[in-house]
Amino acid sequence: MNIDVLMCLLNSAQQRCGHRDYVVIGSLSILGMAQVEAIPLDMTLSIDADCYTLTDPPRVFDLVNELGEGSPYHRLHGVYLDPVSPHLPTLPCGWEQRLIKVTQAQVSAHFLEPNDAAISKLARGEPRDLRWVLAGLRASLVSLPVLRLRARNTTFLDAAEQAATEARLANLEPA
Repeated sequence: MNIDVLMCLLNSAQQRCGHRDYVVIGSLSILGMAQVEAIPLDMTLSIDADCYTLTDPPRVFDLVNELGEGSPYHRLHGVYLDPVSPHLPTLPCGWEQRLIKVTQAQVSAHFLEPNDAAISKLARGEPRDLRWVLAGLRASLVSLPVLRLRARNTTFLDAAEQAATEARLANLEPA
């Protein structure tokens, strides 16, 4: 997915629910980067946009039938909106102040800063999440020293998630 496809999806969401501001988390949060040509393909393979409406997060769940997985929009465009709760990701303190805002037409997307997204992905720990983090490190879109610092300022779900995240972080080797 690219920024234009994502913004088209968010414009469709705005037309259906009236909200103009969306927070984009997960893999596609990398699309907020200004140097789009520097984003590795491994970081944009997702066809689902994990997001929520900024001012009324539960409202985004009303869009599942029209824009979610298996919806007419998904069948027509090959991409879909994956509504999430703002409480879903494990994120470092201060992430809200680091959101990257991109506005096109009547819609604004607020993207996680790449290092914040990487912390969330390290906490989750799925193979595709680790590939995303490694691709970000190789492209210098994610920084190992920043990840180490942010991990110290993260409230984890529990001690197990923290220990697993710290282990994954210790095993990261930039190319």
